Amino acid sequence: MGVVSVAENVPVIQLDEVTKVYETGSFTVAALRGVSMTIDEGEYVAIMGPSGSGKSTLMHILGCLDVPSNGTYLLAGENVSGMNESQLASVRNRRIGFVFQQFNLLASLNAWRNVELPLTYAGVDRTERRQRAIQALERVGLGDRVQHRPGELSGGQQQRVAIARALVSDPALILADEPTGALDSTSARDVMALLDELQASGRTVVLITHDADVADMAERTVRLRDGLILPDRELVR
Repeated sequence: MGVVSVAENVPVIQLDEVTKVYETGSFTVAALRGVSMTIDEGEYVAIMGPSGSGKSTLMHILGCLDVPSNGTYLLAGENVSGMNESQLASVRNRRIGFVFQQFNLLASLNAWRNVELPLTYAGVDRTERRQRAIQALERVGLGDRVQHRPGELSGGQQQRVAIARALVSDPALILADEPTGALDSTSARDVMALLDELQASGRTVVLITHDADVADMAERTVRLRDGLILPDRELVR
């Protein structure tokens, strides 16, 4: 499975003074307060912060699940800051592979059918979908589990299916949100090793976590507190 490259010298992620403000009745909450960040192709970056730091809001923006109140977000050179929901959905399907804490697999579908779902939404024909789904499962070490449903797999295997699903559309970005949070320590190590392998093969991986041990496995850590990126010398407490 090849890696889709962005244009030469174009960062995969470029945020410029991004803010996000939520208004509920008379209350206004500034979840992000001017975040600027660049992540280049092939980087492995952890975004870390305590509850209330803004990391979940930042993840939603990076994943095109939400848009900034102000500022600019370029994803692989494409300005997604002011897109509507339909446009965002298209970008998500083309450019982002998601890995979630709770796997988000459909219990009624076997492994390869779960993996093919992004290709189904993209209109890829059935034969190619199956071929690419099985290739993705083989890539994560589950070539002998393609017919198994989620209930027949361990937690670590389910997360590997989720990673295969994230890979199958050859996205510019793998966005992993607390990917080890629902796993035992052995499965967590296996999943982190797989993310290491993906990054080593040229993938851009962004990991959202509150766990310092998990963040230490990335090449670089971006620390958030109170909606702002901390200078490197400061620690999250």
